[in-house]
Amino acid sequence: MHINRRAFFATLGTAAAVSAMPAETLADALEHHMMETLDEETTANELKVRRGAGFLFGGPTPSGSTPEEFKKQLEPMPANPTLIDFFRYRFAPATHVLQSATDAMKKGEKEEMILACLLHDVVLNLIKVDHGWWGAQLLEPYVSEKVSWGIRYHQALRFFPDSSVGYEYPELYTRIFGKDYEPPTYIRRTYEYARNHKWYMEARMITVHDIYAFDPNMKVSLEPFTDIIGRHFKQPEEGLGYDNSPVAHMWRALIFPDMPL
Repeated sequence: MHINRRAFFATLGTAAAVSAMPAETLADALEHHMMETLDEETTANELKVRRGAGFLFGGPTPSGSTPEEFKKQLEPMPANPTLIDFFRYRFAPATHVLQSATDAMKKGEKEEMILACLLHDVVLNLIKVDHGWWGAQLLEPYVSEKVSWGIRYHQALRFFPDSSVGYEYPELYTRIFGKDYEPPTYIRRTYEYARNHKWYMEARMITVHDIYAFDPNMKVSLEPFTDIIGRHFKQPEEGLGYDNSPVAHMWRALIFPDMPL
């Protein structure tokens, strides 16, 4: 996927603002920029929001629409919303995660890994900062511990190669951040912890199917994954957001992103 380096930095503000950003913030901004380009969301949001805000709370709008028009496109959720409803009404177009899961499926991964790839970045609609941790928290009541663990630690593993599975440090990171780029200390410590964990490969394989899933020519849909969701996602009878789980409020924030109180 071609990225215009100058155009990318222009989205972050002045040169002084970019130089003041932590390296982890720049790395996350690059991945978000790639996802936005893939979804053709190129219209700048006129609302003044922090860059860590999720897509539904002031993130980029679809090409050619104003922020006000985009808000009107949010349809009411069903009374007992399912994960598929969230993909349809809140996560769409979800091109990147659908491509990631498609790549995992084509390469013969187990169903839980395919599910992890499908879900690994959906939390970006809620919040962008430390999305691995937030994503795991959002999902852990409804998926296996192994899946949520992989989602939590894939964020840190992106910056460290593993030739045993063909994951090299992304050349694009070198071009954008420079050859001497070092991730922040907490990211390195997280990587060292995860590297020695029994489930290391769960997070590592998400990175394999993550960073290379930005193909503007790949056509994807949710349909191939509905059965996997049915088998491995613990859908609450009351609906996501209404099951009194420790994270129900996070799902409700996605249901009602315009609610002021």
